[in-house]
Order: sequence, then structure tokens, then C-alpha cells
Amino acid sequence: MPREHQRYQQRPSRLAGAVVWTLDVPPGPRQPARSVLPDGCMDLIWTAGRLVVAGPDTHAFQVDPDNRGSCAAIRFAPGTAPVLLGVPAYELRDHRVELADLWSRTTVRKLTERIDRTVHPAAALEDFALGRAADTGPPDPLTVTVADRLRRGGSVAATAAEVGLGARQLHRRSLAAFGYGPKTLARILRLQRALDLVRTGLPYAEAACAAGCTDQAHLAREMRDLAGTTLGAYFSAGEAAANSETPQPSGSSTTA
Repeated sequence: MPREHQRYQQRPSRLAGAVVWTLDVPPGPRQPARSVLPDGCMDLIWTAGRLVVAGPDTHAFQVDPDNRGSCAAIRFAPGTAPVLLGVPAYELRDHRVELADLWSRTTVRKLTERIDRTVHPAAALEDFALGRAADTGPPDPLTVTVADRLRRGGSVAATAAEVGLGARQLHRRSLAAFGYGPKTLARILRLQRALDLVRTGLPYAEAACAAGCTDQAHLAREMRDLAGTTLGAYFSAGEAAANSETPQPSGSSTTA
């Protein structure tokens, strides 16, 4: 099935730092599994009759090529979803989990039925997230600062000093907020920065240095470790387009 047959839309959410996205995949021939790279974010994804939480990934996630139909989702900025869900991020790391496994099944069933009935599931999902945020309050300002500094290329040591935490304290807070320690989050955000720069036409070596890698070889190693592929294979196979279909502040994600 040609990629243009898939209809993807995304927009900034009214929830700070989040992105609302929808994807419609019509019936068609089976396609190869598609890799979606880690980005530091978590998504709440609706498909008819289901609500699924996509936890923070430490490696590329293979999207099931048999997935068809429509889905709507809200992608939360790093460190935001655990507050809304009431679950530490490390418990969801590298997992796709039914929301009903985290919350009361009755509550989730009513929410799912309400979204199923609406003409605009994405808007209903966003309204739910906004209401939930009003009840739970904002994410920890400290973890927001950590994510922002690391996204901008700050070192873990400098970030820890800026927020006034020791290495162990920062690691513990990061596990709960992001699903992994600050070094892993920094690597993931740096890889996403480099890929974004390559998409603008910057050569690999220049993108690597601009993103904070030592050199192109360093970027290549990070690509293999985190994405399980090479830069050349990633871009030549169209995976870049696949991942940029669901963009957000630091990278990309998609449905389970």
C-alpha cells in the first residue's frame, strides 16, 4: 500500500507541550513492519473500543503492519504522562499497556464508550487529558527543567547542578518521570536532534556535531544502539518519513 494512502494529521494540543494526532490506515496489502524510534514521550492512543498507553521506549518499536483502521492519540511531553496517569514511567518502559490495566475497568470502559460515540475522537481525548490535568495539577517543574535542558544539549552533570540534585537523586527522579535515567534521555533527545537536522538537508557529519555528538561515527553508533539500524538504511527505506508522520517536541511515536 503506498504511504500516501495513509492519512495522518497532527496539531499542537491545548495541553502544554502535547501533540494531538490521528492516523487512518485503510485496508490494503500487508506491508513490512515499520520502526518508530524512541523519543522520550508517552502516548495515550484510542482505537475503537480500546485505550492504550504507549510507554517510553529505549529502542525502536516495531509497528504491526496488520494494524488497520483509525486511531487518535495525544502525545505527552517527556515527564508529563506519569502525573496524569498516576503511574511512574519506568513501570511502562518499552511496553504498550491497556489503560484498563492501570485504572478501574469501569472508569476506562465509560471513557472509551464516550470517545467511541463522538464524531471527533481526537478532540474528546484531548478534552479528557485537559480535564485530568486540571485534577492532577502540572508536572514537577524540576523534571520539566531537566527535560528542557537535556533537549537543548545540556550535559547531565550541568543539568543536575542547575536543578540542585545529586546524581542519584536525579536518576531516581528521572526514572519516575521519564522511564529511564537522565543519560538515556539525553542520548535519545540528542539522536532526535541529529535526525531532525539531517531531515533539513544537513550532511550526517555536520548534523552529528551540531546535535552534540563527537563525530559522525558517534552518531552512527547511537543510531545502531537506539534505532537498530544505520543512518543510510533509515533514510533510504523511508523510515524517516514514517517517524516524522507523528512528530512532537523531541521526536516521534505511534500506535501499538
